[in-house]
Amino acid sequence: MRKPDSLTDPTALRLARTRKGLTQHELARLIGVAGGERVSRWELGTSEPRPDVLVRLAAVLDVETAALLTPPARGQDLRRLRTLAGLSARQLADQAHLSLASVQRWEAGRLQHLPPETALVRIADAVKATPAAVADALNQSRRSTRDPLG
Repeated sequence: MRKPDSLTDPTALRLARTRKGLTQHELARLIGVAGGERVSRWELGTSEPRPDVLVRLAAVLDVETAALLTPPARGQDLRRLRTLAGLSARQLADQAHLSLASVQRWEAGRLQHLPPETALVRIADAVKATPAAVADALNQSRRSTRDPLG
């Protein structure tokens, strides 16, 4: 059963791997994870790779990281920006000098107003985006929480 909150597109991952002519075991070896079973679970959608592993997958498969993600229903939210940058929530918090609780709350769309400009700039630096893109992502996270269907 596919994880409902997964960003990874299992079909896109499988297609990219088969286009490259790799077995699940070969891909696992190339990205430095144990065994093809893990790749199999990603391709079935029962688990998903960590953001740093997703970036390695994209590099080995010669695709953009975004090509391995499900298309966003609307704009990019903060979790997607962080994932595309190959960062865990903890890494983003550390790099942007924020609490992990704040990052997790913001990714869940639980914010009344945008963080201060200095925080937006630090997040933007960490995810290699503009402060405006981060503000848009935070607003998208907030909208998704209020209106999950669109």
